[in-house]
Amino acid sequence: MEKSRMNLPKGPDTLCFDKDEFMKEDFDVDHFVSECRKRVQLEGLREDLELYYKLLKAAMVELINKDYADFVNLSTNLVGMDKALNQLSVPLGQLREEVLSLRSSVSEGIRAVDERMSKQEDIRKKKMCVLRLIQVIRSVEKIEKILNSQSSKDTHALEACSPLLTGQILERIATEFNQLQFHAVQSKGMPLLDKVRPRIAGITAMLQRSLEGLLLEGLQTSDVDIIRHCLRTYATIDKTRDAEALVGQILVKPYMDQVIIEQVVESHPDGLQTMYKKLLEFVPHHCRLLREVTGGAISSEKGNTVPGYDFLVNSVWPEIVRGLEENLPSLFNPGDPDAFHKKYTISMNFLRTFERQCGSQASVKRLRAHPAYHSFNNKWNLPVYFQIRFREIAGSLEAALTDVLEDAPAGSSFCLLASHRTWSSLQRCWSDAMFLPSLVHRLWRLTLQILARYSVFINELLLRPISNESAKDIKNPVVTGSKDPSATHGNSEDQGSSPSETKPAAFISSTQLVYVVADLDRLQEQLPELLETIKPKLEMIGFKNFSSISALADSKMSLSASMPPLSSRIVQDLSESCFSYLKSALEVPRLYRRTNKEVPTTASSYVDSALKPLYQLQSGHKDKLKQALIQQWLEDALSESTHKYCETVSDILHSVRKMEESLKRLKQARKTTSTNPGGSSSGMSDDDKIRLQLALDVEYLGEQIQKLGLQTKDIKSFPALTELVAAAKDQTTEQL
Repeated sequence: MEKSRMNLPKGPDTLCFDKDEFMKEDFDVDHFVSECRKRVQLEGLREDLELYYKLLKAAMVELINKDYADFVNLSTNLVGMDKALNQLSVPLGQLREEVLSLRSSVSEGIRAVDERMSKQEDIRKKKMCVLRLIQVIRSVEKIEKILNSQSSKDTHALEACSPLLTGQILERIATEFNQLQFHAVQSKGMPLLDKVRPRIAGITAMLQRSLEGLLLEGLQTSDVDIIRHCLRTYATIDKTRDAEALVGQILVKPYMDQVIIEQVVESHPDGLQTMYKKLLEFVPHHCRLLREVTGGAISSEKGNTVPGYDFLVNSVWPEIVRGLEENLPSLFNPGDPDAFHKKYTISMNFLRTFERQCGSQASVKRLRAHPAYHSFNNKWNLPVYFQIRFREIAGSLEAALTDVLEDAPAGSSFCLLASHRTWSSLQRCWSDAMFLPSLVHRLWRLTLQILARYSVFINELLLRPISNESAKDIKNPVVTGSKDPSATHGNSEDQGSSPSETKPAAFISSTQLVYVVADLDRLQEQLPELLETIKPKLEMIGFKNFSSISALADSKMSLSASMPPLSSRIVQDLSESCFSYLKSALEVPRLYRRTNKEVPTTASSYVDSALKPLYQLQSGHKDKLKQALIQQWLEDALSESTHKYCETVSDILHSVRKMEESLKRLKQARKTTSTNPGGSSSGMSDDDKIRLQLALDVEYLGEQIQKLGLQTKDIKSFPALTELVAAAKDQTTEQL
């Protein structure tokens, strides 16, 4: 701040720097020099600095000379200053004492005023207590005076008194009693109040008895005016809950005990529904007047209603719950799941109908917040019910997911019992006979568990070795009751005489593998149908964001992941079955060498045998599998088997060629004109017959492939096989 207030002398305009640079807080010499060097040389900078230095020195000398007289006269001007200060100290001390004295006086005055204000406040409070006690005494005496005047009247005149007059008197008493209660609460702890308290208790008891009697009389005579006056009186003395409890005891409870009878409910198939129907009839038949007076009915006039009451929530519903819990305890028993589901469904429908009778959303909210409402819902042991259902479904499913694969029952869209039971279990979870809205989260989890268990079962099937026996033979143990698969050729008597301690390996046939793929594909197609069944159930509980349900899609992907390995195993089995017959081509040289057989004109029988499994797959499962999938399997199986067959034929032709060359060398060595021992009467050599037979076999194989609906060009290695045997056949023709 001091630097900013200093004014440096102005230098010539020819200076290479600004004089204000020296006054900056972040002034740096190195930075200053480097900036100046951009404009002038160091010699010029030095000259400018020396010039400005001389200006600063001259300005400083001038400033000192200007204020020199003031500096010299400073001590002279302070002479006699201490004496003046001493003269001021005495009056200042007197002024201080006067101020302190005044302050003390003012403080004492304030203290006295505070004490008087405190005493007046205490007196005011005591006065208020006395006035409240006086009001209490007056109210008690006034109420007793009214009661005494009523009791001193002639009996006949009292009998002639109308109920409306009695209601008006009680309303006057209630108004006074309400003031009495207010002042009594404010005067709590006063000795006089303790003396008057018995009289207040007597008035309270009398008032309650009178109100109860009046309310009963009004309900019995169906007098709206009496009921209105009575309820208004209850509201005046803040006893609305007493009125609701009274109605529950004298009006609702006897009816509930008469209707809710366990023997009557259990003696009829529709006994529970009939009982609930009678309970719902109670409100319009017995609570009509109460609802009209309190505004719970649609026809109620707003000006004549008494607010603050809800008899359906606080009188009727608690008695219904009490009657059900005490008189019908078997209603909540989950031991029989079917009966429990029926009772729960009927009861929830009754509850929804009862809520519609409440008349307003506020009343429904009060009902749902009532302890009796929560007690009724908690009585239904839904977790136990779900556990029973879970065991039923899981037990039935596990019984089907065994080592022995059984066929699905007639009429099923699935081939295997395991798949049929999986789908039926999924449907059962969301069927109307089992589904409950409160168990949506548990049923959804069970659905995912069923799909996961089926996926694990499919993966276990992939690990089983393929049996050469038919599916019918493998399922024979199910009929006989044995748990051991028939793929093991043990002694059946030994197996039946003693239980097997070690579980034999389970097998699976190729037909069963096809069934598994068909069922897996069918199940994936039906999962969207299952989701459409689930959506309305979820909407019942207010769930609308169906895009967030990705778990079912994950389960579907898990099932889809099992398709490629299953297809690979089926293709491998078909390929091995085909090649087991195609490798019979190795017997062709033995059939023609040195046997003098006729020249071949037809294909060998092993070709038909090799294609038989493919024809069986195409014809036997066309109604279970998609045609595109079957064609893909046939193409892959033929590609693998043809590749091996091509190698076999190539080895045979190579062996024939070597044998032929060896015989030629032997003939040349002997130089004889004897007849060829390997020749035939037709003039064609044995080697040529072998080549011709292989060519006929390959040509017939190609024709059969086309009959299967496939193109030979799509079969890997078949074009190479065709070229191989064609070249061998051409060689035979040239030799002829």
